[in-house]
Order: sequence, then C-alpha cells, then structure tokens
Amino acid sequence: MSEDNAVFSRPRRLWQLFSTFFRIGAFTFGGGYAMIPLIQREAVEKHHWVTDDDVLEIIAIAESTPGPIAINSATFVGYRVAGVLGSACATLGVVLPSFIIILLISGLLREFQDIRAVKYAFYGIRAGVLALVLKSLWTMYRKCKKSPVAYAAMAGAFVAAAIFDFHVLIIIIACAILGLMVSLLSERRKS
Repeated sequence: MSEDNAVFSRPRRLWQLFSTFFRIGAFTFGGGYAMIPLIQREAVEKHHWVTDDDVLEIIAIAESTPGPIAINSATFVGYRVAGVLGSACATLGVVLPSFIIILLISGLLREFQDIRAVKYAFYGIRAGVLALVLKSLWTMYRKCKKSPVAYAAMAGAFVAAAIFDFHVLIIIIACAILGLMVSLLSERRKS
C-alpha cells in the first residue's frame, strides 16, 4: 500500500465503522440482542472485520461487562478494526441514532401512546424483536461446541435466570467457573 493510500485509508475505515454502526443503531428496534444478527452480517460477512468466532467472543465479553451489549460490541469491533479511535467511532455510531430519536419523540410520546394504531405498532415491533433474539440464540447455539457439560450449564443457567431470578452476573461467573473447571479436568486427564 502506498503512503498516500495509507493516509486516506484510516479516515475511510473510521467513517465505515461510524456509518455501519449508525445504520445498525438506526434500523434495529429491541436493543442489543436484536442487533447481534446485523452486527454479525456487517462485521463478518460484509466488511470481514472479524470472524464468526470473534462474534461469539464479542457477545460473551459484551454480556459480561457493564453496559449495553450493542455498545460493548460496537466498541470491541471498532477497537479491533482501528484502535481506540475506531472504538469511539463505532460506539458513537451505534448510540447516536437512539439519542436523536429519543430526543425527537420524547415530548410527543405521551400525546400518542394511547392511540390504538401506535399500540398495535409496538405489539408488532415486539414480535419482530422476539424473532431477532431467537435468531441470535439459534446462531450462537449452532456455533457453540456441544457437550453434556455445555447442555447442563445452559439448562442450569436458564433455570437460575428464568425461575429463580438469579442475577445475570452470578450466572455468568458460575458458568465461567464451570467451564474453567471442566477444561482443567480435561487437561489433567490428557496428561
């Protein structure tokens, strides 16, 4: 790559990060889990910034760190692509649409929330978001390694969260400890 191309490449890459995550943030309803399929398609399939395995790691890291999963994911991808400035561009891109929309409609929402068409529109949006979350779950399930321990951890985590209302952080830490213990026992058996 020539020196001239290198000079123009970085701003172009930063703009790509910002505009890609701006579109993801602008056209996805339902929060971070609904954004995961779009992040995967844009970052892996379209731009080749990260791999499918990286997306699984991003989700695991984003879920176990403080803050919304979409922002954490954008920050991680941005950092991978263009360092600290890349993470700032991707994060700003994913946050800005929501900020603008909330700013514009916050005063009007109370006026329209009781209109039947608005209520039905939100019911439809919820159904679409549920479908996107289920698609993310299916995609992650297909890519994860399967074993009896993984199934037990998955079932235990679901029961702990859905039935006993355990805090998510406790569940993540418990699953991480279980995974670590299983891998250490597996390594010991190999030696």
